[in-house]
Amino acid sequence: MADIVVDGQLDIQAVQSHFPALKQGQVFLDNAGGSQILRDAITSIRTYLEETNVQLGASYNVGQKATQKYNQGLQAAADFINADLSEIVIGPSTTQLFANLAQSFALSFPADAEIIVSSIDHEANIAFWVRLAKIRNLKLKWWTPSSELKDLKLTAENLRPLLSEKTKLVTCTHTSNILGAIHDIEAITSEVHTVPGAMLCIDGVAFAPHREVDVRALGVDFYSFSWYKVYGPHIAVLYASTSAQQSVSSLGHYFHNPADTLSTKLGLAAASYELVGAIPTILAYLGPDASSRRETWAAIAAHEEKLQTILLDYLNKREDVTVYNERSADQALRVPVVSFSIRGRSSREVVEQVDACSDFGIRWGHFYSKRLVNEVLGLEEEGVVRVSMVHYNTEEEIRGLVKVLDEVLG
Repeated sequence: MADIVVDGQLDIQAVQSHFPALKQGQVFLDNAGGSQILRDAITSIRTYLEETNVQLGASYNVGQKATQKYNQGLQAAADFINADLSEIVIGPSTTQLFANLAQSFALSFPADAEIIVSSIDHEANIAFWVRLAKIRNLKLKWWTPSSELKDLKLTAENLRPLLSEKTKLVTCTHTSNILGAIHDIEAITSEVHTVPGAMLCIDGVAFAPHREVDVRALGVDFYSFSWYKVYGPHIAVLYASTSAQQSVSSLGHYFHNPADTLSTKLGLAAASYELVGAIPTILAYLGPDASSRRETWAAIAAHEEKLQTILLDYLNKREDVTVYNERSADQALRVPVVSFSIRGRSSREVVEQVDACSDFGIRWGHFYSKRLVNEVLGLEEEGVVRVSMVHYNTEEEIRGLVKVLDEVLG
């Protein structure tokens, strides 16, 4: 079991001891934009640069050590999501990896193909599919779950009317970085796969910091998230199942074997060696093996439910506050990414007033889910107020935030 779990519960003092940045006075509540990084990850990066900063694949001693550390990082990334090593690629961001994936699809879809894109996603899982449809003159269908603000959950049921025998790709988020609701990806996957040859691409960026990701259990074709949201460095991972890779053309050099691995096809030498080498520290923090990590994730979910309960209980009682969109604090329904607006007040004004009188770091804006904020929620450019918590935040911190919000909102 991880040293941060005692009798099935998180030891918050032990948790916080792993994150050097938490020693500052700042309370980090913008974690959906990027979590703080583990001390061991920082040490790993520094050590790599100090001792093994050479090109990979060399036969001399330090070259072998560098290659081994890099390969251990790749294996840890695969283990984290229960994938094979040949099914993952590391890149600088989820946005870049989706861009590479879309480019690799450019010639593989037939002329009459249809692409279904969720309108409540981060733009990373929208823009490149819209562009692909435009370039290839493919039919683009928008998947908007409901016209009712209280019902903005993506489901197999509200996807079904959009599917046809021409559907080749469906894209959606595991959890919106604005709404926080958890989508039933297993059910959505099953629905997509009722169409022969149709594939599903998932943005897991807002989900991965809070719950275990098992791509085998989900049954998805593609899945991506960023490690800098999951307590690590600024890189990302993309999974593509072995079967889905048959539709992925290689972007690599002509002398590489395109059938080799996903990294060969889409990596483009963009995986920073020292950052990849730090990925094992994230798994080690969560537990020494898959079973221990599963226990840690359960403890994280239970703790985060307490955090979001404190905030949502306060917000839901206020008649001048609109919470988007999952109002329940049930860990089975949402992660602790809570967004809201205040009647008669701009989101920017509220956040700046919180900044001025406290050390609570919250944010306002659209957070790259601009279509959701402007077109679906109908909000202006200043968007929502977002409080995004993770397991190193404390109940005391959230009670303190509620007190400050109450003073600011009046």
